[in-house]
Parts: sequence; structure tokens; C-alpha cells
Amino acid sequence: MRTRMTGSALTAGNPPGRSAAGVVQAGVVQAGADIVGLEPLKTFRSRWPAIIGAVLTLAMIAGLARELFAHGLAGLSRSVPSDPRFYLCFALLYMSPPTGDYVIFRRLWGIPVAGLVALIKKRIANEVVFGYSGDAYFYAWARARARMVASPFGAVKDVTILSAIAGNAITLAMVAIALPLSRDLLPPDLFKTVLGSAAITFAISLPFLIFSRRVFSLPRATLWWVFMIHCIRLMCGSLLIALAWHFALPGVSIAMWLFLAAGRLLVSRLPLVPNKDLLFANFAILLIGQDQALSELVAFTAALTLLVHVILIVIFSGHAIAMRTRA
Repeated sequence: MRTRMTGSALTAGNPPGRSAAGVVQAGVVQAGADIVGLEPLKTFRSRWPAIIGAVLTLAMIAGLARELFAHGLAGLSRSVPSDPRFYLCFALLYMSPPTGDYVIFRRLWGIPVAGLVALIKKRIANEVVFGYSGDAYFYAWARARARMVASPFGAVKDVTILSAIAGNAITLAMVAIALPLSRDLLPPDLFKTVLGSAAITFAISLPFLIFSRRVFSLPRATLWWVFMIHCIRLMCGSLLIALAWHFALPGVSIAMWLFLAAGRLLVSRLPLVPNKDLLFANFAILLIGQDQALSELVAFTAALTLLVHVILIVIFSGHAIAMRTRA
């Protein structure tokens, strides 16, 4: 009885001469057509991380070309340090930001060593494209590997914010140490600008601390661990740049270079200073003299960083093209 009712129900609304099997087949064909119509949207949704990654990679290449041909080559033409320890410290300094991030995301997601390449690209994009574009690139890289991490946005957001807070905290600590020592060296207007910048730096970090429960998504213990890794990375970076400059200009004491490294980190995060490199160079020259040698060393360090960016992007892009060709 139930079978007859089902059959009659299937055939009741059919056009004359059309069986129930034909109706079912037509419905399947129509559903298939609908799915095919949705395929472009589904394909775009699944491929948008790769599209964003490709766009940001092209932006990195364009930014590197602009920086290199604008003033990077001029910096490389300056006097070249002869002590190999300079280049060892420089290599460790260059790798310190992506290595710190790798330690963090290795614990959070268990990313493979190949993730270090994405983190190096993250650093390059942040420096030559625009601020936090590298974090967008790394988020797209993580989204493209959904099997490794299902929802990467919260972790990337938390790590990025904590990196900024750690930088601001180290900067404020250096302001408290450096300003009393440099009060007589800086002009009054510049001294007031530094104080105002320090106040803004503190104000920027304050809301994240007050509303931390709403801002962050990682557990509190993990947040403190990430913050500690960022602080260690920043302090190691300051130590490495001081050692590199000491090996390049051994006539200046390591203690003075450490003070200048602290000043470099401080100047790099001041929001109200338009030309930070010029301010740091002038501040360093006031402290140690040797204006020509110091200016050439600072220019060479910046140009060498840019050159390493270019070499790595070329290597990474060539490797990606080779892998696609094999596939």
C-alpha cells in the first residue's frame, strides 16, 4: 500500500507520457546544472588565498625593484666591512624576526620547516610593500593549508598585535633609559617630539591591554609566552646589530653600540618623526663622531638587507616555478 502511494505521488504531477524515473533523472540533471553554475564561485573561494599570495608576491618584487634602483645600489657602493664576523651577525640579525615567528607558530600549529619561507616573505612584504601586508600574506598562506590549521585568523591576529605591543614595551623601556642620558644631546624641539611620540606609543598599546579579553582569542598563558618570544627576539636583534657594527667599526666600544642599537629600535617606532633614518644617523654621529664612516655603515647595512631580500625572492620564485613545471 505504501509503495503504491509513493508511486502515485511521483506520477501524479507528471506530464502525460513521462515516467517517475524520467522525473528523477531530470531533477538530477537540473541539480547538476545548478552545481556547475556555482563552480566558479566555489573555485574562487578555494583559490583566494593563492590569488592573494600571488598578488602580494608581485607587489614584493615591484617594491624591491623600486627600493633597489632608487637608493639601494648607492648604499652598496659605500665602504664594505672586511671582518667576516660582521656578515655572520648580519645573517643572524636578518633571520631573527622569521625565526621568532617560526618558534611561535611551530608551537601553535606545528608548521613544518617550509613555513619559514612564508615567514621570510612575511617580513619582506612588511618592509617593502606596506605595513602588515606580510601578515596578510602569511594568513593567506595558512588558509591555503586548511588541513594544517582550520581557522588561522585568530592566531595570526594575536601574534601580530603582541608583536606590536612587545615592540612598544621595549621602546618605552628604552625611552626611560635613553632620554635622561641624551637630554643634553637633542635639541629642545626634537626632545619634545620624542616625548610626544613615547606618549602616543603608550596610548596605542593601552586599549589592547584594557580590552584584552575581547581582543585576543588565544589562552592567556599562550599569550604571555608569545609576548616573551617577541621580547627575546627584539633584544637579540638589538644585540646582533650592535655586534655587527662593532666588528665593522671596532674603534667604537660595544657598550656604545648597544646604546645606539637601543636608539635605533626607539627611533624606528616613533610615530611623529618623518625621517627616522636621518634622525638615527644624526643622533649616532653626535654620540660617536666619525660621521662619514658611520653614515656609510648605516647605508651599507640597509642596502645589504635590501639585497638579501631580492636574492631570496628570486630563489623562492624560481623554486615555485620549477615545482609547478614538474607538476
